Amino acid sequence: MKSIVFMNKPNLLPSRRLIVTTVLVASFASFIGAWSRPAALVIDGERVVSDVPPVTRAQEAFVPLRAVGESLGAQTNYDPRTGLVEVMRGSDTLRMHLGDRVATLNGGRMTLAHAPFAVRGRTMVSLSVISRAFGSKVSYDDSRAKIDVVSPGMIEAGAQQDSP
Repeated sequence: MKSIVFMNKPNLLPSRRLIVTTVLVASFASFIGAWSRPAALVIDGERVVSDVPPVTRAQEAFVPLRAVGESLGAQTNYDPRTGLVEVMRGSDTLRMHLGDRVATLNGGRMTLAHAPFAVRGRTMVSLSVISRAFGSKVSYDDSRAKIDVVSPGMIEAGAQQDSP
């Protein structure tokens, strides 16, 4: 293919091959983006939408702590100077630092399976942290892209209630 020179300047237009390749890659990325979807976060039967969706991989899910905590009636504080994340619900207090697998729950040491991390300014924690800190029943269904968090004492939809 010849390059067209106009006033001693080479042609700066992209080649057909580059345009076709770009269109194919963009189409493939759009298809994958449309096909994949972030996991739905459902707390006590209500869908919770956060500005940062849950992060999932294989059989693990990480959820935005503030969105989950506040949906469960907790207050969440973050000190950017020290990196301390504090969640208070009733008489329970969970303290942890981003990137650190050691946390405290009501003053007792607790080792986390995964250190909390930040995504777009939101603290993400594994479902096991939610379960341990709030006593909630948690589950992640990868095939349905759904995360369920159920508070203690709540009855899941469709579950049989025990007879008195």
